[in-house]
Amino acid sequence: MPLASGARVAVCGPASWNHLILLDRLPEPVPHMQFALGDLHTLGGTSAGKALHLADRGVDVTLHALLGTDDDGRHVSAALDAAGVQVAAYPSQRTERHANLMTAAGERVSLYLATPSAASDEEIGRIEAALAGADIAVVDLSGVGATIVDRRLAGAAGAPIWTDLHDYDGAAEFHEPFLRSADVVFMNDDATDDPWALMQSCLDRGPRLAVCTLGARGAIALAASGERATVDAVPVDVVDTNGAGDAFFAGFLAASLSDADLDGCLAAGARQAVVALSSEHLHPAVVGGEALTSAIR
Repeated sequence: MPLASGARVAVCGPASWNHLILLDRLPEPVPHMQFALGDLHTLGGTSAGKALHLADRGVDVTLHALLGTDDDGRHVSAALDAAGVQVAAYPSQRTERHANLMTAAGERVSLYLATPSAASDEEIGRIEAALAGADIAVVDLSGVGATIVDRRLAGAAGAPIWTDLHDYDGAAEFHEPFLRSADVVFMNDDATDDPWALMQSCLDRGPRLAVCTLGARGAIALAASGERATVDAVPVDVVDTNGAGDAFFAGFLAASLSDADLDGCLAAGARQAVVALSSEHLHPAVVGGEALTSAIR
């Protein structure tokens, strides 16, 4: 059911068809043979993950993504449709596809096997108009997203932007316009030894709120007002770590739409992360589509 706020959220960014390969260890950079513990073909993409979990929380959400008419695109569309996610698909010569080498400890190497073709100016304009008509625009790292945030910095009107910087190190040039155009930024601590300082450096460039996930140690948040908040991770038997950060983002955003305070938003994010961590897929609802083609053994 939609939230009482009735807020509409538009998510723009990657949706992909991924091959997950479970290993006992990540490969060493030397020629060798290694046996996989199992593998799975399933829905991927940071924006698809956010849309799945926002829909799960009752948010009126639409995913705007570049999809091809190839088999991978049909798999992505079928999985999202079966999970009840509204999708606005824009034409691409190919659908994004990854091979993810993973371990049970959550280590991952992502190999990009295919990326979408460049969107036309007309398609970017349609996406931009849809985002402007929403109450919140989630703009994920992508080529289309980069164009949209550049236009926002140039003065284009639109809804408040929430963005996910992932393993931002505080200096990456590609991330900069996403950061400067955003109202709220998320990141993880993979590239920093001082997440509080990283968040403050982000706030110094314009956002009103920064959130950093710390893996098994939980998450922290820092507001431009100086307010700080922390949350512990919710205990869970981890099945797969893919999409946990996107689930956290969605849980936090959904709680904010219900006027939860900062502590409440962090707690909601931590609870939603468990949904992803407990599933082989980005969200358990994905199993209802054509996503399950082999099982991790």
